[in-house]
Amino acid sequence: MDPVTQGILGAVGAVLVAKPEHKKTAAVLGALAGMSPDLDVLIASDTDPLLALEYHRQFTHSLLFIPIGAAICAVLMYFALFRNWLSFKLTYIYCLAGYATHALLDACTTYGTQLFWPLSNARVAWNNVSVVDPLFTLPLLILLLWSLSNRSRRAVVFSLAYALGYLGLGLLQQQRAEHYAVHLAKSRNHQPINLGLKPSFANILVWKSVYEHDGRYYVDAVRAGIEVSIIEGTSTEKLDLNKHFSWLDTESQQARDVVRFAWFSNQHLGIDPQNPSRIIDIRYSLIPNRLDGMWGIVLDQEASADQHVAWNTTRPKGSKLNKEVDVFWEMIKSN
Repeated sequence: MDPVTQGILGAVGAVLVAKPEHKKTAAVLGALAGMSPDLDVLIASDTDPLLALEYHRQFTHSLLFIPIGAAICAVLMYFALFRNWLSFKLTYIYCLAGYATHALLDACTTYGTQLFWPLSNARVAWNNVSVVDPLFTLPLLILLLWSLSNRSRRAVVFSLAYALGYLGLGLLQQQRAEHYAVHLAKSRNHQPINLGLKPSFANILVWKSVYEHDGRYYVDAVRAGIEVSIIEGTSTEKLDLNKHFSWLDTESQQARDVVRFAWFSNQHLGIDPQNPSRIIDIRYSLIPNRLDGMWGIVLDQEASADQHVAWNTTRPKGSKLNKEVDVFWEMIKSN
């Protein structure tokens, strides 16, 4: 999730195991350790735009790496800031509690987290919460501050219980939305393949449905309120390199980059309706029943054999963004 939420949950984890007199110090250690796995974003290349995708949420997010990552955090923070306040043992315990929350929370989102690296490079994504969700984050923060202000252990227990409850509600909402998405596909006489539901931005009310049928991807929105409603969307062709990029040399770097992007996107690759040279990850768009292609790769027929693809993001700005936000808000607030 976003760094702020990761820091808050890391602080909650550390405060939960802290001695009463150490709660504020533990909160700082837990917050810093809870955010630290995302330092993997510094692994990047000016010439290879997909390198960052391969390493983000990789080894620093592995369950097996948790004690190592916590130890690195503890060593750095103990000798830099905390050696006059805490023993190294307690510094490590508080860092461990904070660091351990990060990967599991990320796995609840849609981006994919390599929890079992190096045993497996599978990207785990439970899709039950958005990468940014104020209804998840703000109550955690309020309960954490309450706990720190009066040393109330009950408040921090409530905070953890709220986090688990909200994530559980996300799973329930996902199942409700999926039931109606399956019904929608069948009403079209489709046999949906790889049907998946993910929460739209900052809520667990409106969900994006994606499935494959007969060489095309179909995207729709499902609003799982007290009553469930469907907002039908659009479709695009599934990527077929032989059809869409017949000129592409299978031994070229661009072809290898397509394979890497497919792994990152869990094979959900389609052609941008506005640009036939652009391959998009169809799972992501601001408006959940559209194919905006928030990010993708652009292939160049004139590129050399060792040249990488270009990385491309499209985000609306100005008046266009305002209009899209209005459309999205209408989806959230009404049937």
